[in-house]
Amino acid sequence: MSLLKRLLSVFVAVLGFLAFLVPTADARTPFVKPFMGWSSWSLESSTRAGYGTSWLNEGHIRDAADALAGKLKSAGYTNVNIDSGWNADLAWVFHTDVNGIPTPDPGRFPSGIPALASYVHSRGLKLGLYAVTGLEKEVYDKNAPILGTSCHAQDIAYRPLTPSNGWGGNWKVDFGNPCAQKYYDSIVSRFASWGVDFVKVDGTTADNVADIRAWSAAIDHARRPMWLTASAWPVPRSIGPALAPHANGVRIDTDVECYCDTVSSWDSSVKARWADLPSWQGVFGPQYRPDLDSMPISNNTGSGIQDGISDVERQSVMTFWSMASSPLYVGGDICFLDSAAVSILTNPEVIRVDQAGSYPTQVTGGDLQVWRKRAPDGRTYVAVYNLGPAPADIRVDLGGHGSSPVRDLVARTDLGRFRGSWTASAVPAHGSRLVRIG
Repeated sequence: MSLLKRLLSVFVAVLGFLAFLVPTADARTPFVKPFMGWSSWSLESSTRAGYGTSWLNEGHIRDAADALAGKLKSAGYTNVNIDSGWNADLAWVFHTDVNGIPTPDPGRFPSGIPALASYVHSRGLKLGLYAVTGLEKEVYDKNAPILGTSCHAQDIAYRPLTPSNGWGGNWKVDFGNPCAQKYYDSIVSRFASWGVDFVKVDGTTADNVADIRAWSAAIDHARRPMWLTASAWPVPRSIGPALAPHANGVRIDTDVECYCDTVSSWDSSVKARWADLPSWQGVFGPQYRPDLDSMPISNNTGSGIQDGISDVERQSVMTFWSMASSPLYVGGDICFLDSAAVSILTNPEVIRVDQAGSYPTQVTGGDLQVWRKRAPDGRTYVAVYNLGPAPADIRVDLGGHGSSPVRDLVARTDLGRFRGSWTASAVPAHGSRLVRIG
């Protein structure tokens, strides 16, 4: 029930109640929408001059918060999520305090995370931090004492010592020792005291379900609402159902970034989402979202890093993410948002499809795809995608009897009434159409 309690607290916070409410056994979790915002990793992963891992610092995060507040907050984008490296120096040496709790690198964040969180909150936004599964080897080596216990880090390491997480960089944790949960509690309690609103736990493998459960319980114990995403490249589909009671979101695909001088490219690895999402159908619910990773929709003109995909492809990304009810968070340098990106990202009719929270069904696969979903309010949305190399017509079966009104949500135009079927004409290569039926 840990996820249920946490999501109720999120709902209460949104309503503005000051008291933290613990749900009773009869309580039901209210609907929680996919979050919207921005993530730093696309810029950290780029090889373009001026970006890369050294880009991450306090000043740049403040700039990103200002840009998000000024350009996208009014459309619902509120998360400023700091990815890997906030607690590491430029040589990628990670910092923890005497109790093994991650601490920010003083060179990158000289004012500390509490001051940064306060600034982000003053802009009407939320702050997210990055973490990893497993026990940091540095924490094990110094045998850090665990707050509130008589245990030390080496007491909670699984025996024999076993590498854990997606890159084998940490030790597996022995959750049979109650001190293991206390260790996670100490980390999340610190995050809560700083004002953190979101945690991405990376490197989640089939061996790390217990880690996500512990992070989830720690968030409950901290009594501060935090969105919890289980992440990897991707998280194995086999553990998707096991994570559902504990995580708010789960990464279902590899990184969207190309690790080159642009944010991404169609082949590396935007288009993979269309192949990978269908296998996850039936796993998600109103409290558990497919995370398709950040959206490479920020800048195709002028200064700053370029997205690496066309405007047609950027619209297909926004449409596919929204049909999936994935969190909508931007990658790239939002200080250089171009007008086309702003138009794509802030279209209220497309955002409404995402925030409806229901999930799509793939009607037709292959190069010319049709996806359909029904929203809780009874509206039906249909998206078509041309994943092929040339323009094509894509036919949609409307079913039923009589004629149905069709509205183009991207163009925000009523197309008229159609009987039996509707055809999206000359959909460009890598392009899409998104319509509401009825």
